[in-house]
Amino acid sequence: MSQVYEPRHTAVLLVDPYNDFLSEGGKVWPHVESVAKQVGLLDHLRSVIAAARRTGIRIMIVPHRRWEPGDYETWDHPNPTQRAIMKRHSFARGTWGGEFHPDFQPQPGDVVAREHWAQSGFANTDLDFQLKQHGITHVVLIGLLANTCIESTGRFAMELGYHITLVRDATAAFLPEMMHAAHELNGPTFAHAITTADELAAAWCISPAARTA
Repeated sequence: MSQVYEPRHTAVLLVDPYNDFLSEGGKVWPHVESVAKQVGLLDHLRSVIAAARRTGIRIMIVPHRRWEPGDYETWDHPNPTQRAIMKRHSFARGTWGGEFHPDFQPQPGDVVAREHWAQSGFANTDLDFQLKQHGITHVVLIGLLANTCIESTGRFAMELGYHITLVRDATAAFLPEMMHAAHELNGPTFAHAITTADELAAAWCISPAARTA
């Protein structure tokens, strides 16, 4: 990679790391399992997080709204994803499915943003405020889903002036075609870099900024 990431100005945005998405028995896991296993999602999420922690790059968790009884029921225009959440109660608050995967629990120094209601981690949350307060200019997006929350968060970040990196194999979607759209068709219209977990970790390890941070 030719990109340079200064650790003090870089954050990994870990989007929606819930058991319902990432764990066997999760409500949404059956929909992402095939693509997730094909790209090695869990291992690559672990490797990006581990490399970030070694390098001193901040982790920010960007969680979806945890479903509660009554959510969306009186809304005029719930979107299709919200309608699906109403039906299957994804990420329900107070349940195992609404807890973060055990490998991606917040650690001291991590930031957990306020929960987003739809797809962008910025809309109606404090994510932009948190990033600015921590001096972040470069964001690396990982988590789920590639063509919804990752893309929406990335596009919003671009509009706010951040440098955006997408990681092909540290995300997943319901179908390979959705992954293709996210990284080959849509991603290049807003992301400054589209890479893999191994390439990113290697860049962080050899970066002069990382060595001197």
